Amino acid sequence: MNTDEALPAGTLDTDAVLVRDLRAEDLDAMVRIDRAITGRSRRGYYELKMKDALASGAMRISLAAENEGRLAGFLLGSLYYGEFGMPEPSAVLDTIAVDPACRGRHIGKALLRQLVMNLRALGIDRVRTEVEWDQFDLLGFLASRGFEPARRLCLDLDLKSPPE
Repeated sequence: MNTDEALPAGTLDTDAVLVRDLRAEDLDAMVRIDRAITGRSRRGYYELKMKDALASGAMRISLAAENEGRLAGFLLGSLYYGEFGMPEPSAVLDTIAVDPACRGRHIGKALLRQLVMNLRALGIDRVRTEVEWDQFDLLGFLASRGFEPARRLCLDLDLKSPPE
């Protein structure tokens, strides 16, 4: 789809993107996409994330997007009920990745749009995520989708040199 063409009335730019539930057979493509982005294989990490995402009894909110029959992007998320002293349920966006060859085709936008629709249907009012401070493209994308700095501060403790 040429993104410069005018869309018919009532059509969203994300409508051409097939977004579906994540499947076990998506693992190899997820690792391929992540390697294209990061330059390294994190297969073990994604095997664990996939296991969690597909666990029986778990609320499934992780998604996949296809372009021309191939996995073009994915989103991994989790639901939490009362974590970190927050009494209301919330969702966490762990990972969003789009195949660099498919950028500019509204893949990430379609994944987030579907996630938001799914979470609203479940009565979830908030999605949280963390981003490295120097990932400017990702920060810009998330800001364009309505994300903003949280009122909570994330703290780290370096265990190699803990306070005395």
